[in-house]
Amino acid sequence: MNIKLLYTTVAALSVAAMAFKLWDGDTEKVETELGNETKTGGYWFEFNDSIHNGQSKIIWPVDKGMEGNENSFQPVVDWCHGICGHIILSRADTTYDPFVGVGFNVVGYASPTDSTPVAGDATMWGGICIRYSSTLPATLELSLGEDIDKALNYDTPVVELPEYKDSTTKGDPWDSYDGTTKRFPWESFAQAGFGKGKKITGPEAAAKLVAIKFKVQAKESTEGDFYISQIGSLDACPHKENALKIHRTVSSVNTIVAGRKVSFTGITSSASVKIANLQGKIVKKGSVTGTSTLDLSALDAGVYIVRISNKSVDFSGKIVLK
Repeated sequence: MNIKLLYTTVAALSVAAMAFKLWDGDTEKVETELGNETKTGGYWFEFNDSIHNGQSKIIWPVDKGMEGNENSFQPVVDWCHGICGHIILSRADTTYDPFVGVGFNVVGYASPTDSTPVAGDATMWGGICIRYSSTLPATLELSLGEDIDKALNYDTPVVELPEYKDSTTKGDPWDSYDGTTKRFPWESFAQAGFGKGKKITGPEAAAKLVAIKFKVQAKESTEGDFYISQIGSLDACPHKENALKIHRTVSSVNTIVAGRKVSFTGITSSASVKIANLQGKIVKKGSVTGTSTLDLSALDAGVYIVRISNKSVDFSGKIVLK
């Protein structure tokens, strides 16, 4: 694969950018200031190892999708005030460690009839800042599009995001009031070294940037939680660590498991409940109040995700059936 030729092709489609606005977890679209006439850039998407027959997944606290767009992240963003979820890594038939992640295209599609993501020149951003919590180490990756990424043997420039969970957090990271902010100039991004000699630097990648990806790759059967609350150009994130506003209050809802029945506290009016397995499949639906008991005797032993919602309650948690 001729990487120089690919760069030339991408350059013809690319545009230059000013520093983009801070994404503060309010909408599913990141305003990169790089978007083209298709207005398709900046929308969060999910990716995983399924292209090579892996089975890694992210279990979302609420179902994705809105009318007209089944893949919309807006319900997740509304619930998390950011992007949050539970990661389950499953290698299945792949020959490498399983992975999963989220990202967004910085420009968008080539045209209304061509869904190929195109590149933009993000040099003026200076780099990337991100505020996150995660129970697993992750990476922030610069994607140059499928053709160039493949030509580089997917050894694109990355930075490491260490595991971080607030000491005051008792539940999942998205129940945290805070997080940690990291700032990475383009020079901080570097290849890991497995790309068989094909070289590209962080600044070079920034000038032909297609997507930014938050990725977790680890050993088989690894599980963990993550929460991204802010992302922006290098200096967009607040420099004071206490500048992040409180996005969520910890839910007062609790689950009580007794055998194969589960009851709830903290629900004052009727709410819908969904029980999902760790593959994301809904295995039980119903309606509950604070005095309701849900019969789960038809379910196998294992770990399940409980999702409860009404006008005043947004709750997601795990239960274990023995």
